[in-house]
Amino acid sequence: VQLQASGGGSVQAGGSLRLSCVASRMILSTFRDSTMGWYRQAPGKERELVASMIRSGIPNYADSVKGRFTISRDYTKKTVYLQMNSLTPEGTADYYCNGRFAAYSNTDYWGQGTLVTVSS
Repeated sequence: VQLQASGGGSVQAGGSLRLSCVASRMILSTFRDSTMGWYRQAPGKERELVASMIRSGIPNYADSVKGRFTISRDYTKKTVYLQMNSLTPEGTADYYCNGRFAAYSNTDYWGQGTLVTVSS
């Protein structure tokens, strides 16, 4: 299993970014039967859940991002996205893609972080 995250960058407050996470080294059915999520870790803080999506497609969001962030999945591309709008400086963090795959006993798999910097 490999998760490759991308899309981070620097943006001014109010701006938008879209993060992508491509899952590889797995068959499509494995990706379909999974919970995918995005976490973030700001300097000096613990890693926190930003958004997740279970197999059925139902999303879950942290209160702090509701209405501004959208998680989505493209099954044919084995990719999960995080569209981030109306970014605030509090969104500055390393963002990590997470996958829990039923085929692998729902063990946590992590991609490398992608840095998002939001300036005021």
